[in-house]
Amino acid sequence: MKRTKFIQAVALSIATMVLLVTPSCSKDELISPVPMPSGVSVDLTAVPYATLSEYRFFDGELKDQYPASGVIPYAPASSLFTDYALKKRFVWMPAGAKATYVADSELLEFPVGTALIKSFYYENMLPDGATRILETRVMIKKSDGWIFAEYVWNEDQSEAYLEMDGSYQQIDWLQNGVQKSTNYRIPSDVECLICHKSNSIPIPIGLKPQNLNVDYNYADGSMNQLQKLIQVGYLENSLPATIISTVDYSDPTQTLDLRIRSYLDINCAHCHRLGSHCDYRPIRLAFSETDDPENMGLCVEPDEFINTALTNIITPSNINRSVMHFRLNSTDENTRMPLLGRTLVHEEGVQLLEDWINSKTDCN
Repeated sequence: MKRTKFIQAVALSIATMVLLVTPSCSKDELISPVPMPSGVSVDLTAVPYATLSEYRFFDGELKDQYPASGVIPYAPASSLFTDYALKKRFVWMPAGAKATYVADSELLEFPVGTALIKSFYYENMLPDGATRILETRVMIKKSDGWIFAEYVWNEDQSEAYLEMDGSYQQIDWLQNGVQKSTNYRIPSDVECLICHKSNSIPIPIGLKPQNLNVDYNYADGSMNQLQKLIQVGYLENSLPATIISTVDYSDPTQTLDLRIRSYLDINCAHCHRLGSHCDYRPIRLAFSETDDPENMGLCVEPDEFINTALTNIITPSNINRSVMHFRLNSTDENTRMPLLGRTLVHEEGVQLLEDWINSKTDCN
């Protein structure tokens, strides 16, 4: 009798365990788990911290940039040019908080407590060919809006320290086997605001559905980035069936129009749009607006005199009469575009613009 009761008790225990580990939810529910507990620390009453390590965004050595639980890497379809710096980007949100979709071309609406992390680094640094992180920028959404936090890395790459006044670092590296040098600018908080603002309010730039609607090679496999955010519980599952998206401007399989529009969107549109730093200019360079070539400046007279040769912002089939080509090909602080974020000419970007201009035979 005792043996029978013992067997029944064991069977009941096993059945209970099976119930606990067997999912009772549907397949759709399985791809939207609650985020795992995170060791990340973002105390909105104390940020910005004095050091990057205090946030605990990364596991292991800080310089390895291995994301902690809940810290999700991402990359826009096209990347902002910053003197050929490479970037690692991450997003973190408090447990249970979710972003929401607004529009293809608008920033996701992020919850309070969200942290966006972007590290700028170079490979093949001279003289020893090492990889070196120069800066990590953090944007944090507090109840009254976004704040900037700029962290500058020390020489041995063990820590990054809060510095909001701006600074320079002389660097030398090999870019595709060619030696390059620049006095790299780490921005001040005022400079951050010039690019990251809408009607003088600080905002992020790249985290729009149009830019994230591409696959990313995560540690557990490749996946569409918007679907990944839904899967980890960071985004409401309310996306439209179709998202009009930017492309990788370096992808030669895409059309010239899509490539140049994507390039201008990520590099220029944050200033050349309504409510931004250069909204007084007669061009609008957001991807959602450049389906009209006039917004790109095609056959549009410049609003300021530079020289008599430059007759339009874009002159069909003539780079030497195009203001945009002149500005992108300049390193002079008074004439270059973008104003901030580069000291070197982006040779590949200028070539793309040249190809597009030369493909135009009229004003359409």
